[in-house]
Amino acid sequence: MPTTTRVARWLVPAVLLITWLGIGGTLGPYAGKLGEVATNDQAAFLPRNAESTQVIDAQRAFDQEETLPAVVVWTADGEAGTPLGDDHRAAATRALASLTGSPGVVGTASPALPSKDGEALQGVVQLRPGLGDGLPDALARIHDAAAAVPGTTVQLAGPAASQADLSDAFAGIDGLLLGVALLTVLVILLLVYRSVLLPLIIILGAVLALGLACAVVYALADRDVVRVDGQVQGILSILVIGAATDYALLLTARFREELALRPDRTTAMRAALRQSAGPITASAATVALGLLALLLSDLTNNRALGPVGAIGIVCAVLSTLSFLPAVLVLLGRAAYWPAKPRPTTGGQGERGGYGGHGVWTRVAALVDRAPRKVWAGTLAALIACAAFAPTLTAKGVPLDEIFVNDAPSVAAQRTLGEHFPGGSGNPAVVIADAGALPRVTAAIERTDGVADVSPATASGRPGGPPLVVDGRVRLDVTLEGAADSDTAKDTVARLRTAVHAVPDSDALVGGYTAQQYDTRETAEDDRLLIVPVVLAIILAILVVLLRSLLMPVLLVATVALNFLATIGVSALVFRHLFGFTGTDSSVPLYGFVFLVALGVDYNIFLMSRVREESLLYGTRRGVLRGLTATGGVITSAGVVLAATFAALGVIPLAFLLQIAFIVAFGVLLDTLVVRSLLVPALVRDIGPTAWWPGALGRVREVPSGP
Repeated sequence: MPTTTRVARWLVPAVLLITWLGIGGTLGPYAGKLGEVATNDQAAFLPRNAESTQVIDAQRAFDQEETLPAVVVWTADGEAGTPLGDDHRAAATRALASLTGSPGVVGTASPALPSKDGEALQGVVQLRPGLGDGLPDALARIHDAAAAVPGTTVQLAGPAASQADLSDAFAGIDGLLLGVALLTVLVILLLVYRSVLLPLIIILGAVLALGLACAVVYALADRDVVRVDGQVQGILSILVIGAATDYALLLTARFREELALRPDRTTAMRAALRQSAGPITASAATVALGLLALLLSDLTNNRALGPVGAIGIVCAVLSTLSFLPAVLVLLGRAAYWPAKPRPTTGGQGERGGYGGHGVWTRVAALVDRAPRKVWAGTLAALIACAAFAPTLTAKGVPLDEIFVNDAPSVAAQRTLGEHFPGGSGNPAVVIADAGALPRVTAAIERTDGVADVSPATASGRPGGPPLVVDGRVRLDVTLEGAADSDTAKDTVARLRTAVHAVPDSDALVGGYTAQQYDTRETAEDDRLLIVPVVLAIILAILVVLLRSLLMPVLLVATVALNFLATIGVSALVFRHLFGFTGTDSSVPLYGFVFLVALGVDYNIFLMSRVREESLLYGTRRGVLRGLTATGGVITSAGVVLAATFAALGVIPLAFLLQIAFIVAFGVLLDTLVVRSLLVPALVRDIGPTAWWPGALGRVREVPSGP
């Protein structure tokens, strides 16, 4: 071998390794800095064209300064039902007044108001938004001042308290979530490979990919090109770690297989890359393009996840196809120590053959012996699970279920609802022309589900002349139902119908409940638009990769059925095991994008190998050899990805817990049932026709062997 060639064989991997280590050293810290450009203000993620979003814009003209309300609730110490008297009310009003001029407090707090049952008091303190890390301190000062009222228990509710609890929930996302995910992956890889070095190499590659992805996202978010919140941040970490590990498992398994056939590590890596780069790239494309389809959504948080997730997938592929091959070439068989692959003289005929021993040999034998029974049985089981899918209620999670643990703001809101109208502290907001104020007010008062209505006044005190800005007025409407309840959302729908019918009013209805209602309606519209687009994208990629029409349709249909079966099981688990009465409106769409795109990944890994083997042996033996060769590695990849997404459960939010269960369960169902049994049995039963109209369907079956 020429000296120049020999030097290049070592120099290129060394340069790639040094480059990636430099990227990790320079950009790695951004994995912990992404929270600096993240926002957990949910108002920033509302539908772009919704009526409630228009109200936010119109409402700014009525506020001399934008505020974030904190609702203070007093109840008597001791037994429930103890009344609070005038002395308590006076002391509470003085406590609120003492906060004037405190850091973060805007204006003068309103007087304390008693509940109709006389057992509670309520006051509102307006805070300056954007306090960031200063919000907990501001709330602590409010609580300390309010606690000076003797004989009472103080709780804080409202948007300010909810935002603080949300920030607390995401506080450990940089360290805790990443640590749990990496530890989970490490344990699984150690069990799968029984190797010390290789799992560390794979995890290092995933961490480097995450560092690069976070740096790119940080730069874009810092320039307001993309938006990031805690949910997107958490999903990015999990997605990159899971995807990079999956792709690495496929490449390392193929490299190990090639090392057993070729003594030279460089030649073995070239062969492994030649056979693996296509499936890995196609798999990544399905996920990245599926995520980018979220840009069609009218919900800002959906659009935010699209490019951020796609960036993460691209970085995972770059690491897998450059850093990992470089390290494996430099280490060779030592990477698999102590179970080093040994050279064999068996040649191509020994590669992933259908024969020998092991669980996947037995699975392949079962598929070969009774394909129709296998696919009919698995299909019936999946359809039975899918029958429960319509029972999943995706109308939003009630406020008292948003946090997995009982957050202080949730407990306070529950107390507020026990003594005041359910919508207290979170009124609906109506913006209308000033000339139509009496008629709009009358229409609001006639609406079923409305407890009270009052216009904003010039003095800021109840009963004064209404504040008119640019010929428009603002009315605060207290609803009888809790602000996050279906009852309140139905009231908002009736309220809009009522005020829109008032001639020349140009009335708009917004506020927290209206925002939740608009988010739910927009999410339903998004599903109708984005689901077909994602399916079309995946179908097109499969047609190009497999050079067939029938096979891609078959694969897309099976992963879609897997999604429906997963949703059906999730509906039962969420209701009867987790105790959720509702599901976040974005969960079905997120679950669909992740499950369908990632589910197709495993089918791509399987069927690309089946196609390779079918070119040599025909469809029957190709299916069986492909299943035997890829069964272990794909199952390992599925377990890793499921465990990685399950790590989202450490963040105590219902949305992330629901996503974690759907993806983890769905990936396992796809890996262990759909990809292992249903798809191979269908292809085995259909035969060469499955590759129609491609030329592969005309390859003759090799009669020798099983």
